[in-house]
Formats: sequence, structure tokens, C-alpha cells
Amino acid sequence: MFNVKVILRLVVPPIFIKIVNYWRRSKYGWHGNYKNWQEVKDASTGYDDIKIANLVKDSLLKVKKGEVAYERDSVLFDEIEYSWPLLAGLMYASAKFQGSLSVVDFGGSLGSSYYQNKKFLDRLDSVLWNIIEQEHFVKIGKELFEHDNLRFFRDIESCKLKTMHNVLLLSSVIQYIEQPYSLIDKLLTYSFRFIIIDRTPFSLSQQDEIKVQVVPPSIYKASYPCWFLSEIKLNKLLSNHGYVLVESFISEEGYIKDAVFKGAIWEKICENT
Repeated sequence: MFNVKVILRLVVPPIFIKIVNYWRRSKYGWHGNYKNWQEVKDASTGYDDIKIANLVKDSLLKVKKGEVAYERDSVLFDEIEYSWPLLAGLMYASAKFQGSLSVVDFGGSLGSSYYQNKKFLDRLDSVLWNIIEQEHFVKIGKELFEHDNLRFFRDIESCKLKTMHNVLLLSSVIQYIEQPYSLIDKLLTYSFRFIIIDRTPFSLSQQDEIKVQVVPPSIYKASYPCWFLSEIKLNKLLSNHGYVLVESFISEEGYIKDAVFKGAIWEKICENT
């Protein structure tokens, strides 16, 4: 027996179906060209919603229990989708420290990147993965996910008091910060040996642009303020702090309208290396 969707495909001209699908897609993604952060905040719902944290929690618990392979932004996957350049950066850093890895994952949710790469991390001699997040993520993380290798902190200061760390991971995070360059400038004062960036949109115009990102409701209903950053400006900031670019790469999201998602591995060269 035919269902309604099948019948519609038979009787509706293909051009109309394409128009409807395009209209649906165009509602989501990145829009606008805002003058300042306050203006785009007024036009969006924001990220600090406990409902989002609970959705991520429910998904990641399934990963932890082995019911599914991988989670990203609360979406579940049957197979792990690796960011191979990110993993290469982590393994390169661990090799420099004789099989040890101590990561500060800024904005790392409830451990998505940790669980994504756990198969490889478990083969290292020593791993310490520290997540810096909003208060409700930290609370959930400490209650349900924290263990000897995975820890949660509200700020960089309390995290750094515990031990020294050799890698700063910034994956899909700095574009959501009101003053991203000021944040990075502060983080770099902690002299991480490696900076790994991933899933970050850089404007094709090479100028900073402010957008609103509308999340498809199939994931969850939300919209965020979001930067399309200047890659030239960010690279100059890192270089001024003594970091050398090991490699840059295009992230999984690739090119979108007005931007390209990229990542990079940066290393602070020491005289004795």
C-alpha cells in the first residue's frame, strides 16, 4: 500500500519537490551579517540551555555504554567519523612526550572528542583529558562521565592548578565566543606546547563576520551567534605567541556559503627540541 509521501512523488512535478527541499535547507545554517555580538544575541536563542546539555548527556551515555559508536552534537552514529588530521595531531603530540598526552579540551561538551578517539587514546602510556565547559555541562560531566582519565572544569585556572598540560584543543568552539581573539590570547599565556584547531569556519573574505547559526530541528531547536573568523588574523596571533604551523586542513564540513571550515596543528618550538 502506498503511503502519502510515495503518492506525492508520483503526482508532484520534480521541480516543485526540489524547490521545497531547497527552502527547507535554506531555513537552517548560517545567516545575516550582524554589526556586533549583542545584535546577533538578540536574534538567537543561545547555547547555554540545559535542554541541550541533557540531549548530549542522553546520547553520550549510549556511547559510554557501547550501545552506539559515536556522538556529535547529540546526533548518534553507527560508525565513528574520525577527524584524521585531529587524531594525527594528538598522536604527534604524544610522540613528542614519550607516549603521554595531557589535553585541555576547551568547550569539549561531555567528552565527544575523547570518546571519538578513545580507541587510539587507550593505546598510549598516559592520557589525561580535561574539559572546560559551562556549569551545567561540568555538573553532568562530573556526575556521569568523570574518571581518572577524563575530568571536567568550569575554567582554565582551576584546570591548570591540577597539573601541566601539553595540548590545547579548540574544536568547534572559538566561533561561538563573543571575543574569540581575546580568549585565545589569554589561553596562550599558559604556554601549551601544541594547539590543535578543528571544525572552525573562516570567512572567504578574510574579514571577521558575525552570523546567526540556525540548527535543524532534527538535531534540536536552537540558534547561536557565530563568527566567521579571519584566518590571517588568527594565524598572526598564534605566530606572535611563538607558534609554528605544522599543518592546516579542511574539516569535514568543508565549504559553505561565505566560509570554509578548517583546522590546524600548531607547535611552540622550544630551543631544546
